[in-house]
Amino acid sequence: QVQLVESGGGSVQPGGSLRLSCTASRRIFSIDVMGWYRQAPGKQRELVASFTVGGRINYADSVKGRFTISRDGAKNTVYLQMNSLKPEDTAVYYCYITGNWGQGTQVTVSS
Repeated sequence: QVQLVESGGGSVQPGGSLRLSCTASRRIFSIDVMGWYRQAPGKQRELVASFTVGGRINYADSVKGRFTISRDGAKNTVYLQMNSLKPEDTAVYYCYITGNWGQGTQVTVSS
């Protein structure tokens, strides 16, 4: 069982930025499927950004140009830099690494 610890959520005004971090209890590899999902109240969990097994990066259309996913193998950590945040980005954000989920971190965008 891999433990994933998320941090970096919080409340921010529209147009603001946050960076989420997800640290795994084991080394992460380029073959890992890893990414960030989010779930807003009353909605299904949706993919935000991910690394595929081949290393390609996918983004949801709603976050393209605003969010950036990255990873640091030396720190076993995956990041999600979120810029130009909008109220519709409000959700619980979950980290995913090859079959394992983080506990979720709340992101609230409100004026």
